[in-house]
Amino acid sequence: MFPYKDENPTEKPAVITVALILANVLAFIFVQGAGAAGPLARSVCDLGLIPGEILQRARPGSGVELAPGMMCVVGAVPKYWTVITSMFMHGGWLHLIGNMLFLWVFGNNIEDATGHGKFLIFYLLCGVAAAATQTFVSPHSVVPMVGASGAISGVLGAYILLYPRVRVHTLIILPIYITSVALPAYVMLGYWIILQVLSGLFSLSEVEKGGVAFFAHIGGFVTGLVLVRLFASEDVLRRRPTPPATYYRYRTN
Repeated sequence: MFPYKDENPTEKPAVITVALILANVLAFIFVQGAGAAGPLARSVCDLGLIPGEILQRARPGSGVELAPGMMCVVGAVPKYWTVITSMFMHGGWLHLIGNMLFLWVFGNNIEDATGHGKFLIFYLLCGVAAAATQTFVSPHSVVPMVGASGAISGVLGAYILLYPRVRVHTLIILPIYITSVALPAYVMLGYWIILQVLSGLFSLSEVEKGGVAFFAHIGGFVTGLVLVRLFASEDVLRRRPTPPATYYRYRTN
């Protein structure tokens, strides 16, 4: 399921949402070499978060091969700044585009509800909580963790709490056709978080080996649910009642 727009107009321009998208795209192009193997591997190793290194549970000098001839080695001193830098690194173009699409669709409304400065703090706190969740689930992992999806999951958690009945237009791509459907946010995002939880549980035996950081998604989502009421402006929420979800709309190609 790929959301591409919602029916939830904003009152203020999404300055921080756009700035975050630009920061991620520019980091991918100029720091990660637009996905070229060498720069991508080096950036993931240098700026990605390594749970075993942060918690000092992995042996210094151990590591993982990220590309042919490119080893990412655990250092003796934890690189705590990677908790932040890892939020702006991605594993490839599809990873980046998928994350930025979700941020664009849902981030503007949460920024509208919180205000610009508070939205940035909210976003970063969700990202830190997401990284912490995945780190404590896989404390010995030497595989670097990168991506904005933990922080964006916090945005999704905030959205489902504040705007559960707003319709979200979503592409559903199946092998024989493509369908466009407008779903209430609680259906679309509820399906998404259930999928993360189930996938996370099934991946527990392999969590130290890498793959998708499902528990970062879960941690970010729960953090967004918990924190958004502390950041959202009650005045904005009172002026903008949630529209009812009275029907679904479909289009098949």
